[in-house]
Amino acid sequence: MDEFDESYDWVIAGSGAGSFVSALVMRKAGKSVLILEKTPVLGGTTAKSGGVIWVPNNRFIRADEPDENAEKAMLYLETVCEDLPGSNTEKRAAYVSEAPRMIDFLLGEGIALERASKFWPDYYDDAHGGCSTSRSVVAKPFNTKELGEWEAKLRPGFMPMKVKLDDGMKFAYVGKSWDITWSFLKTGVGMVLGKLLGQRWVGAGAALQGRMLQAALKAGVEIRTETSVKELIVEDGKVVGVVTNKGRIRANLGVLVNAGGFAQNQAMRDIYMPGTNAQWSNVPEGDTGDLHGEFERVGGVLGQMDQMVGYQMTRMPGWEQAFVKPPIQSTTGKPHAILVDQSGQRYMNEGGSYELYCQNMWERNKTVPAVPSWAIFDAQYAAKYPIGGVKITKYYQMWRDSGYLKEADTIEGLARQLDCDPGTLQATVDRWNSFVDAGHDADFNRGHRKYDQWLGNPFHQPNPALGRIDKAPYYAVDVVPGDVSTYGGAVTDSQGRVVRADGSAIAGLYACGVSSASVMGGVYPAAGASIGPSMAFGYVAAKHAAGVGNSI
Repeated sequence: MDEFDESYDWVIAGSGAGSFVSALVMRKAGKSVLILEKTPVLGGTTAKSGGVIWVPNNRFIRADEPDENAEKAMLYLETVCEDLPGSNTEKRAAYVSEAPRMIDFLLGEGIALERASKFWPDYYDDAHGGCSTSRSVVAKPFNTKELGEWEAKLRPGFMPMKVKLDDGMKFAYVGKSWDITWSFLKTGVGMVLGKLLGQRWVGAGAALQGRMLQAALKAGVEIRTETSVKELIVEDGKVVGVVTNKGRIRANLGVLVNAGGFAQNQAMRDIYMPGTNAQWSNVPEGDTGDLHGEFERVGGVLGQMDQMVGYQMTRMPGWEQAFVKPPIQSTTGKPHAILVDQSGQRYMNEGGSYELYCQNMWERNKTVPAVPSWAIFDAQYAAKYPIGGVKITKYYQMWRDSGYLKEADTIEGLARQLDCDPGTLQATVDRWNSFVDAGHDADFNRGHRKYDQWLGNPFHQPNPALGRIDKAPYYAVDVVPGDVSTYGGAVTDSQGRVVRADGSAIAGLYACGVSSASVMGGVYPAAGASIGPSMAFGYVAAKHAAGVGNSI
């Protein structure tokens, strides 16, 4: 029998959103809980992200759209997802059933949530059961000063202001709409007022994790930073505790691993996703897959390890030090821009899911050099839209001098800078322009889906995603397949239990988030399709381990 330094009912490795949900469930059930975070700050990748939670059939969408239901959501997932080790009909059904309950539980615990937007479509909204409005949920902005001494332990986010994520994303269109302009002005006034009052407001993922941390502390959850789980302790085939860098801890009801993926571990990437680059990842430094090997050592199975949640980025000067790698998701999805490979050919719908976008880049690169690819755009684009969140005018000369921004008065001249055949690139642009004139992308259907249009410009008509490339000068910047996490890990069942190769569950061991093989398989169906499952299966796992059924 192993000797332990201390004992808790529920021990959690990692401090992502799923960790806090499970901790709140356990405390509601009257159990003791310990969260262990190996880095100095809490919140994981979720805190750094947009903090969007995809939950079909949640109470917010049902209030606005009575035709939303579980059957429609299930039809969507069965249409777009494929069966893989971590994804099957039973698990997807569990998600559709339990995720709305999880949202209701959090609201009951005082977590201030709201509908992300009334227009943030599923990424495959044209598929059976797809939603062209929004199934996503976010936390309301949060004043981190409410955390007191714990404020310094919350991982910083990218939106340090009192604004809803969806509203903040529209600020690029200030002056185009009174509603957007008013929201922008109100946010500015709120920032000044907050500073005067000694408040520190955050939105997006930091707001979600700030609220979750506050609720966990209030509920009596014990939380430790700079405490890494090194080993799972097994007795008679059951996981009964963990070895940390500071001691041995018994877990009477079980261990939940929500310690992230392996996006920052280049050696693991080379094994499972050869050719991908940890430097292009947006995940925090602690995302090194420490416990993936432990899953296997105790009998678990890893699945979908070749998958990542791709998030395209551009390598503008200074990108290596950027808090968020320069995003370029919507750049080639906006009017007057396309993406081409190194031969000068267009090869995908530039709208749609960022996961699919990067997957397409890797697939293309197997036959035609496409990493990096090139975003091609013209003067119309440059005058209206940013690149990686920055307007060209701000850094134009530096970008040109560094060689990052390619510029020419003709498409042929641009092609020579890109070292591709001028005739090929000209033909690609001409073909694109003919599609714009016809109002239909005959090659890849860009602009057909509502999500494509959401990525475009709502004030550009007749189609927000389509615009000619015909005003000199012409420009190009590189695009590479970054990511916001890996997507593979321990294979789990519908209760969140880690399973063996024969499908039997390992007693006392649970996993959620990107420590587990995604319930969505190799597909990213909508905004929040990794945070949503992390939270839902953290909720499910805790209910199962506590034996409380649906009473919580």
